[in-house]
Amino acid sequence: MGEVWSGWGQAGVEMPKDLYADGMNSPKSPTTELATTSAAPQLTILGNTVREAVDHVEVFPAPANVDLVRFTTDELVSVCPVTKQPDLSHVVIEYQPLEWCVESKSLKLYLWNFRDRAVFAEALAAEIAGEIMQTAKARKVVVTLTQRPRGGIEVQTVASLGN
Repeated sequence: MGEVWSGWGQAGVEMPKDLYADGMNSPKSPTTELATTSAAPQLTILGNTVREAVDHVEVFPAPANVDLVRFTTDELVSVCPVTKQPDLSHVVIEYQPLEWCVESKSLKLYLWNFRDRAVFAEALAAEIAGEIMQTAKARKVVVTLTQRPRGGIEVQTVASLGN
């Protein structure tokens, strides 16, 4: 998978759980729930022009009471490792956040990584699930990847990690 966001800050920093919703400012009120985090994220992609794929997703503190996050796209492209033809896929990424949520623009740019990569659908689903689990430190991740039919056969792969 590679390095996971080193340089985010110092260990033991306390951050409001709804910091992202507050526009990265201080808590709205004294009753804002605080979560002790191992590192404070720096969002470097959102709000900036990025024209190339990225190696990892970025995360922000998960708001309280968020039980499930689901991303869906029909724009996942990879390459068949045998025929070198493009594989077009629909992917649903679902995860149960603990401390972190995945920032969607960084996810889009992360998925761009696969457009020129030769990878089977099964390995692709497993790699995406691993990235979400490792970077977001989710309770559970389920990635359902449906590769569009070629030769009349549709491939659907489900990769899941966590409890």
